[in-house]
Formats: sequence, structure tokens, C-alpha cells
Amino acid sequence: MPSAVVTKGQLYRDLAPDMKRRDRRLRVVAVGESRADLVVEHDLGGQEGKKTHASLARLRSAAFELIEDATDADPQYLAVLAAVSDVHRSGATPADYARAALRAIRSPVQ
Repeated sequence: MPSAVVTKGQLYRDLAPDMKRRDRRLRVVAVGESRADLVVEHDLGGQEGKKTHASLARLRSAAFELIEDATDADPQYLAVLAAVSDVHRSGATPADYARAALRAIRSPVQ
């Protein structure tokens, strides 16, 4: 789940070879100009709750996998995702997706 923007609340999996085995997951707690402050939320061989940081460029790279994003819980995002899923088929055109998304955006969120 690639993301061009690092935001507070996102959860990343560290894909470094030694960390991948440990299933190390880091939660973004603050975002600065060039780096994010993180807290270790899960680590099979380390210290959960430990504070650390990473550069924004590194978080957006293949070194980390975004596994949870705060936008995933946004009702409007979920409505657009459902609308796009409804029209998804082998013959769907970009216009089909755009119309479905536009209808979802213009409809009141329930």
C-alpha cells in the first residue's frame, strides 16, 4: 500500500532483513520537515514502546511497507473504495472508475 505522504497514525513494517524476521512494526507519532518520530508497536526480538525516528524518504521507500493508514478509516474514502469496487471488471474504463468515485464523493456519507 504505497503512500506518497507520511502522516501521524500510520503503521509501517520494517522490511530490513533482520527486522522482517522480527515482524517489527512502527507507528508514526509525529512528522517533521524531513523525518518522522516513531514508536515500536510490535517487535518479536526487541523493545516494544521504544521511540525512534526515520527519514520521510526512507519511510516512503521499499525499506518499509505501509500496513495501516489513518485514511483507511475515513468514511468518504471507504465510500469511494466501495463505489470503485462495484464497477471493477475486465472491461472497466478509467471513466467508469471516475464516475463511480464522483458519485460517491457527491453523495452524503452515511
